[in-house]
Amino acid sequence: MSARLRYALAPAAVILAALALWELLARAGVLADVFNISDFLVPAPSEIGESLWEDRSLLADDAWVTLQEVLLGFALALACGLGFALAIHLSEIARRALYPLLVASQTIPIVVLAPILVVILGFELAPKLAIIALICFFPITVNTLDGLASVDPELGKMMRTLGAGRLQILRRVEIPTALPYAFSGAKVAVAVAVIGAVFAETSASGEGLGHLIEIANSQLLTARAFAAMVVLSAMAIALFGLLSLLERRVVYWRSRTTRRPR
Repeated sequence: MSARLRYALAPAAVILAALALWELLARAGVLADVFNISDFLVPAPSEIGESLWEDRSLLADDAWVTLQEVLLGFALALACGLGFALAIHLSEIARRALYPLLVASQTIPIVVLAPILVVILGFELAPKLAIIALICFFPITVNTLDGLASVDPELGKMMRTLGAGRLQILRRVEIPTALPYAFSGAKVAVAVAVIGAVFAETSASGEGLGHLIEIANSQLLTARAFAAMVVLSAMAIALFGLLSLLERRVVYWRSRTTRRPR
């Protein structure tokens, strides 16, 4: 058995064991008794699986809406985050002016900001993208800044002695060094982007998985709500995995130095 297969079997075994235990406890009514709620509010994994199949068309339509919002919001956060990080890194004036605003942007609860964005931007796509971008913006910016600041100063001095200008040092040394950090921030951001999309859809939307969960909960269709959460989780895992694959392609030198032994 290869090391890669053994590495994958361990979490799979844990997940299967947890699902089996959940199924037994839900079927026996133990979970309902523990939480002091009705049985239908605690669906078993098999019931969630049934909802995934029976509601597949509804889930697929809403998942497509949510996926578009996540990708657009994440792309907006990525562009702004990388731009802010470069501006703050290259300019001391920009650092003093923008870094406090960057930190302050995370101190405002999104639950307070969301209704204001809806009033300003309306009930269309714009407020949802703004909410997702605000949630994703911080990890991308901060991680990229850390990467740009992690360059060995001696390497910069050597480049200057060879006649390299500021932009050449940035392009040839600082950006390649910061790439792994930027990807780390992007992977965190794309995972929380799904959470941001759900919150945005519950605040200003008539479609999407977040809206579907809200409606399902109001109708006590808990199996459908859990099925939507399964789709959301799968979406986040898939996007995280795609970014990890892209990172291996782009930051190929890091993959070679951190490769696991067989």
